[in-house]
Amino acid sequence: MKHKSHERDGFKSKTGFVLACIGSAVGMGNIWRFPYMVSDWGGMTFLIPYILFVILISSSGVIEEMALGRAAKGGPIKAFGTCTQMRTGKRKPGEIIGVLPVLGSFALAIGYTVVVGWIFKYAFLALTGKVAAMGQDMDIIGGMFGSTAKVFGNNLWLVIAVIVTAVIMAFGIAGGIERANKVMMPFLFIMFLGLGIYIFTLPGAEAGYRYIFTIEPKGLLDIKLWIYAFGQAFFSLSIAGNGTVIYGSYLSEEEDLVSSARNVAIFDTMAALLAAFVIIPGMAVGGAELSSGGPGLMFIYLINVFNGMPGGKLVGIIFYLCVLFAGMSSLVNLYEAPVATLQEKFGLKRFSAVGVIAVIGCAVALLIQGIVSGWMDAVSIYICPLGAMLSAIMFFWIAGEEFALQAVNKGRDKKIGRWFVPVGKYVLVPLAFLALVAGALLGGIG
Repeated sequence: MKHKSHERDGFKSKTGFVLACIGSAVGMGNIWRFPYMVSDWGGMTFLIPYILFVILISSSGVIEEMALGRAAKGGPIKAFGTCTQMRTGKRKPGEIIGVLPVLGSFALAIGYTVVVGWIFKYAFLALTGKVAAMGQDMDIIGGMFGSTAKVFGNNLWLVIAVIVTAVIMAFGIAGGIERANKVMMPFLFIMFLGLGIYIFTLPGAEAGYRYIFTIEPKGLLDIKLWIYAFGQAFFSLSIAGNGTVIYGSYLSEEEDLVSSARNVAIFDTMAALLAAFVIIPGMAVGGAELSSGGPGLMFIYLINVFNGMPGGKLVGIIFYLCVLFAGMSSLVNLYEAPVATLQEKFGLKRFSAVGVIAVIGCAVALLIQGIVSGWMDAVSIYICPLGAMLSAIMFFWIAGEEFALQAVNKGRDKKIGRWFVPVGKYVLVPLAFLALVAGALLGGIG
């Protein structure tokens, strides 16, 4: 079996790896939740704790999951098994526990497939002028989304989303995922930046910028602000014991993980800020109040705003293409863990593994279209933070300090500080547990 590890696919460049990790992190949370949270909690009042948590999580959890995957040369099942083998001499307990984040990734991917199907439809509607043709009639706009999000309401575009995802993945890590992200991520940032510049030129936008840069000192005393800022950072950086672990497993041992994690955090935050600098001033231009996050923001309220501003048709086209790239890059990452599991545990070829996962994912996604919101809530509230906590426990507590430092320091000229392991043990693990408990109590925090 050892010879197969030499044949294992992987990223061909650090840039490709970082762009793929950025793609996995930049998703719907950056676009339909982050601007709403910034607006709801008072601009910079929210951004200050958010950025602090991004720094903390990227310098612990993101590094840890990348290092764990690279050290084990496998996904969560193999990685967790490696950790328990080091501690007890037995792989089986870790492998059994590692099934959970794989199933979580698959479940989240299935729910995400439904959402990406919506995005495909609205990108097409925008390109063909049908979004602009809705005007500002909220009955028409709301009716379109209602008919799309109902049971079996978007079958064609959902299947298209699965096919496109499967084609990208079938070409492998370097030939498919890396190449696709090298196209999608630069275009996403360029288009979002262009949108931001255009919105800046429109009358009324200054009210949005003024609000973003507002600081309410009293707001910083609200514990819920810190909980939601933490939740946004935690989920935005995609630590869940699955996607980042599997991407890390494809990385060369010569690459500097600490630098890669820093770049992922920087560009993920930039994407979220760009979305905020487009959506909040855009709502101000349209005289609308940003009072909703989630699908309603993207598929109802923003259409009304875009159709009421100069050049709104083009703005809508660019916006939905940006959202499509963000959604696709995340969806590919979510499906990779179950695909890699079929390859590792059952010896399937890449094409066959992708085909099996795509068929199952598509079938279940078609069935849950009417309940996707509850599906996504259940997975994100419970399974994702649990996966992140288990991954951190395996890496810092089970495998131990010597393994952790050695795994992280490979490829680095300057060794990471001794602070890294204590932060992982006594800060990251409790915070992951906090994400699980707070999410359950508050109905989701990210």
